Amino acid sequence: MATEITQSNYEEIISSQKLVVIDFWAEWCGPCRMVSPIIDELAEEYKDKAIICKCDVDSEDDIVSNYSVRNIPTVVFLKNGQVVDKQVGAATKSAFVEKIEKNL
Repeated sequence: MATEITQSNYEEIISSQKLVVIDFWAEWCGPCRMVSPIIDELAEEYKDKAIICKCDVDSEDDIVSNYSVRNIPTVVFLKNGQVVDKQVGAATKSAFVEKIEKNL
């Protein structure tokens, strides 16, 4: 299960030395619901190599603003606190795996 990223744990998560993957989503978003189970699977599969999180765009405005998220789902890949990749829109599990592996 992916970690829920909020303002209270944001600094701790993005300061990690591991790859950080943030899925920006909303309950009402159909494509987000398609991506959500993939993100949860990846969180389990990469738990030792990456921190995979979900950010609810309806409740975390500050975090959403930090990454200029305009469309959801958007998945942001961070290394040492810097954006190294981004996926806007729904994608297959293999597309996410490719981006994670490339940035580990």
